[in-house]
Amino acid sequence: MECDPTRRTPNPTNVSREPVTESTTFEALGVASDLIEALREQGINAPFAIQNLTIADGIAGRDVCGKAQTGSGKTLAFGVPMLQRVSKAEPKRPTGLILVPTRELAVQVKDALAPLGKAFGVSVKAMYGGVSMDPQVDALRKGVEIIVGTPGRLIDLMERNEMELSGVEVMVLDEADRMADMGFMPQVQKILYRATGPHQTMLFSATLDGAVDRLVQKYMIDPVFHEVESNEP
Repeated sequence: MECDPTRRTPNPTNVSREPVTESTTFEALGVASDLIEALREQGINAPFAIQNLTIADGIAGRDVCGKAQTGSGKTLAFGVPMLQRVSKAEPKRPTGLILVPTRELAVQVKDALAPLGKAFGVSVKAMYGGVSMDPQVDALRKGVEIIVGTPGRLIDLMERNEMELSGVEVMVLDEADRMADMGFMPQVQKILYRATGPHQTMLFSATLDGAVDRLVQKYMIDPVFHEVESNEP
């Protein structure tokens, strides 16, 4: 759904661009104790720089733009708030949606978040093309909270009336610059337009200009911008 233009932030002032030199704790960022324990079970004891900057805003429900490279820890930067905020899904109505450019990234993000989702009874499934749609349809019909998917397969599922997005509460665009480079922006915008209910949007990208910037201006509301240096973990 396109945002009210009077609520957009074309020149945001709430921007973090400095390198992070001191880490805090997940508890201080507002992460729930059950999720902190699940993180510890995965060997994750302290937030990386991009997580340190963005998790509290994400948990608070703000729209977030994060400028960070692959390998920066951005999956948990959006994944932790999403896991903590989404409601129980109804059949065919996910409450969290993560758009990614490739099948490989969909699997990677799902594998990172699914074990943590057990702390809240939140299911996470990857949905992408090149494989049978039947298991994905079966999962949707049972009810899945968080879908990690590629734009083409998600549109296929919507056009077959197997998924509808009015119940999405948290939307994430991961590696938005790669989706733009691969020509997926028309599909991405179609998906965003179909998310008609009130929702939070988080976008992570190595760059925030060109097509990505236009996406931010059109579909995000008063976003807070955070950036980590490329050599930060």
